[in-house]
Amino acid sequence: MSLHDYFENAEGTGVLATADSDGNVDVAIYARPHVIGEDNVAFIMADRLSHRNVQSNPRAAYLFIEKKAGYCGKRLYLTKTHEDKDPEAVKSMRRRKTEHYQGDTNAGSSVVYFTVNKIRPLIGD
Repeated sequence: MSLHDYFENAEGTGVLATADSDGNVDVAIYARPHVIGEDNVAFIMADRLSHRNVQSNPRAAYLFIEKKAGYCGKRLYLTKTHEDKDPEAVKSMRRRKTEHYQGDTNAGSSVVYFTVNKIRPLIGD
């Protein structure tokens, strides 16, 4: 199954781990990534700690725990390639188009693109 198909169909919880240039680590709950092609993903990132961390250290890891019995999921090892701060790009990437996102909630957010360097299962190799 392709990464695109996996994240289009899987339900669960995602966690993004980042670190700044001094190695100070942060973890945050994140939605499923937007899969672009075979080896690239993107996240909408507000201007918070995770986003600031990838400005100084482009490496990150994303852990996805499927919402089903047992320990199923994936670990993605990532390197930031670029980002798009255009509010229209952020708006077009959003999955939820509900009243919750009305107003200028895209201001200050970016679409951040990563290369997927490695994929591992949630448990083991």
